[in-house]
Amino acid sequence: MTRHSTLLRRGAAAGLALTAALALSGCADNAATAPGATPAAKGGSAPGLKQPDVNGDGKVVIGVLSPGDINDRGYYQSFVDSADAFAKEQGWTVVKRGSVPPSDALTAARALCQQKVDLVAIGASELKTAIPASEEPVCGKSAWYVPMQANIDQTPKILLSTDDPKQSMLVAGYAAGLRMKAAGHTKAGFITGIKADYSVAAATAFLAGVREIVPKATLTTTYTGDFNDSAKAKEATQAQLNQGVKVIYPYLGGATDASAKLANSGGALTLTPGTDRCASASPKFDISVLFSPGDYFRAGLEEFAANNLKMGTTRVWQLGVDPYPTVKICDAQGDEDQRLAQFIKKIGSKEIDAAAEVERLG
Repeated sequence: MTRHSTLLRRGAAAGLALTAALALSGCADNAATAPGATPAAKGGSAPGLKQPDVNGDGKVVIGVLSPGDINDRGYYQSFVDSADAFAKEQGWTVVKRGSVPPSDALTAARALCQQKVDLVAIGASELKTAIPASEEPVCGKSAWYVPMQANIDQTPKILLSTDDPKQSMLVAGYAAGLRMKAAGHTKAGFITGIKADYSVAAATAFLAGVREIVPKATLTTTYTGDFNDSAKAKEATQAQLNQGVKVIYPYLGGATDASAKLANSGGALTLTPGTDRCASASPKFDISVLFSPGDYFRAGLEEFAANNLKMGTTRVWQLGVDPYPTVKICDAQGDEDQRLAQFIKKIGSKEIDAAAEVERLG
């Protein structure tokens, strides 16, 4: 949301050291050592430095740290793909590291800064333990981009990027409800990883959205304990299919495809956890729920290139106002697209209060 913020979302995708010598062209080895701590810096640094060549060495290097699999074809990969694509257009370099444990995030960030990266980008808020490095001299000439999918304190040295996951999850449920009503279905399913405040809230908002269209709909929610364990995801999916569930939302990370493929074989409709995969044939998705951190990051990199990425601020993305987050039905029938667009528009204009609807129907 995660992953989506509390992320809710973005936790969704939440799949939970860096070597001091990462190759500037690719991913680093998982088992590595990192430099020791350095004293906290006094005063400001990155907020007043010129972007994108923040450290003034004549080149632009973007450093990305992700807590999940950066080849998951979903939430986490979208973040890295956005960095790679934009960097290629600009002639920049990207240093990227996936599957970073939160316990290693701080040393991983210091290692990136030692390589003179101009921007440190955290792929998800699970790695918020890296943020103290932004106040240290080693990172004194680096800007910071941090998706806020959980409670993170705003500091002068970082930019926070966030959204309201209740909005996108409510609309995801609404879209699913449209398809369910057309097919005469009343049973939906939600499969995610750990049971935490954000994942419970995501399921609740999704159910509320379904009930906007199918008032008597029920939701079976399964917490596998792991966003990336495909075996557990398939077991949960099969159990829901056996219970007659006709719409399954794999709100997962690396296990998304395994769940979706099994749901396909069982005749259940599926939704994506963050990215647009309407063109995917295997697995097939019926609804794309777009709250990908990569979409937001791309916009952030455009601001970075224009010397306008403002540290010490929070960028809040609004459904129905900004291009993302949003939801699309992959093969809409009849007036489904029109009804979905109208619902999204009303949330954007505040005619519909997403939080109140979740409270009322979830």
